[in-house]
Amino acid sequence: MPRLHRLPRLRSAGLALAVAASVFALAGCSEPAPPADDPSAAATDPGASEAPAEEPTPFEIACDELLSADDVYAYNPNLGNAPDYEPAADGVLGVEEEAGTTCGLLNQTSGALIEFGVATPPEGALEGRKNDAALGSKPVPTYGTPPEVEGYFSVTDEQGEAQVFSGQYWIVVESAEFVEPGDAQVLVAAILENLAA
Repeated sequence: MPRLHRLPRLRSAGLALAVAASVFALAGCSEPAPPADDPSAAATDPGASEAPAEEPTPFEIACDELLSADDVYAYNPNLGNAPDYEPAADGVLGVEEEAGTTCGLLNQTSGALIEFGVATPPEGALEGRKNDAALGSKPVPTYGTPPEVEGYFSVTDEQGEAQVFSGQYWIVVESAEFVEPGDAQVLVAAILENLAA
């Protein structure tokens, strides 16, 4: 007989647990998302109110205006324009993504390539590029005086990269010949001077 008394209690306890579980399960439910072609979907999409990404402003300038023949000769008389140049270095590819001008110089003796480029990214993108440079490189005060000129240098996979930010300009100079910040100093200074002119 005691079992008969316990059985209803167990059933009612089990029923109470099942009801409680159902309540908790329903509490986690939400309305299903509207179909993708539903016009009300944009109104409830939290990302719909975000501003569209800024388009890069093309910066078209001749390579010999960034570095003149005299600038190149002063740096290294063995350098000349790289025939059929295509951007390959990461930073210079970034300049290309920002609709900038990219250029290549070839060392006629060693065959080493020096890549350089300048872009004028939109404000948000420029700030992002500065932050990336600050996090992934070492500051180089000899490239210019902050905040007017911010300079950075890093070496990755035996490729030296100088990044310089001056006003609206993002300047990148890269080469396997750069092992320390001073190796790119003359080219950076010449590009900054030519941009100012």
